[in-house]
Amino acid sequence: MKRKKILVADDDADILEVFQLILSVKGYDVRTENNPEKLLELKDDLPDLIFLDIWMSGMDGQDICRRLRSREETKHIPIIMLSANVDIENIATECGATGYLAKPFDIKQLVHVIEKYTSEQSPSLI
Repeated sequence: MKRKKILVADDDADILEVFQLILSVKGYDVRTENNPEKLLELKDDLPDLIFLDIWMSGMDGQDICRRLRSREETKHIPIIMLSANVDIENIATECGATGYLAKPFDIKQLVHVIEKYTSEQSPSLI
């Protein structure tokens, strides 16, 4: 069975390290990115799921999400917004994200979200 590819974009190195460690152990192919603008260059070898922090230096995660949704190559990829913002659910909905994960999160929540959105019959919207 093909390993699911997950891309995690966050400007917090500790968050990226946690995702890398947890998801690699769980058998996922994990890529991390601390520059949000690099997500706009995705063309080949696309991930099966993207975790995207809302507040990143340089370009806002909400803008990145909207732009990924507008591109033919990336509009089908589930995008899970990450944030400690109490209004994360509304923010994720407004920018077209598939779902959200509030920080801080525990490993069970993280794994549940991944399984929900990488299964063959995953929902298309929140």
